[in-house]
Amino acid sequence: MTDRLARRRIIVIGSATGIGAATVRRLMSEGAHVCAADINVKRAEALAQEIGGNIFALHIDIADEASVTAAITEAVQRLGGLDGVHVNAADMRQLLHDSTAIDVDLAVFDRTIAVNLRGHLLCTRAVLPHLLAGGSGAIVYTSSDAADWGEPVRPCYAMAKSGLNALMRHVSAAYGKQGITANCIAPGFTVTPEMADHGITDLTMDHFLGLGHSPRVGEAEDQAAMVAHLLSSDGRWITGQVYHVNGGQML
Repeated sequence: MTDRLARRRIIVIGSATGIGAATVRRLMSEGAHVCAADINVKRAEALAQEIGGNIFALHIDIADEASVTAAITEAVQRLGGLDGVHVNAADMRQLLHDSTAIDVDLAVFDRTIAVNLRGHLLCTRAVLPHLLAGGSGAIVYTSSDAADWGEPVRPCYAMAKSGLNALMRHVSAAYGKQGITANCIAPGFTVTPEMADHGITDLTMDHFLGLGHSPRVGEAEDQAAMVAHLLSSDGRWITGQVYHVNGGQML
């Protein structure tokens, strides 16, 4: 790995598992100083201990404004400033109940929006003043192909991710002249270590292999690589974009 992120101070929100954990590992391998923030702080602490070096873990609940403010304040103090943020948190459990516009329980909609959209706004409001104070910085959000597919199910998730793409474009347009970049990654089907541990059926694998134009499905490291690029100096002239990292599952 290169040292292109050497001494860059980055917070990864939603970092304990999956894409977030892979991103933490990638950023650390390129020299970043990282705060691994997650609602599952014990898992984040275990990750930090496993990696070692310039990394620490903090608790954050992005549905709670006080928690977000406290976590970001402490993270910036301990990092000594802020250069970049990856907002990756989501409540994926709601997908199990996200049915159709007619049938979905509004409690599912409310929780999905509270975490997957409102929570991202709270994180944005908390980190932007610190990035602006430094005169530059990058925010990368984890969106989803679901924002563009037009699926017959999970409308709440798709609405939240579509809204997140709009938030990202707002940040890019409003603060770009002040040195801030904002982008989204939109993962296609990505097998995380946790998914692999629980097992994935051959039927599922065949389905997603058939959708794409790659000989394999995605891995968490594929998403982490794009996040690292967008947070690095190599990505400084990239802003306002949604990157579909999906092996050609959506062209």
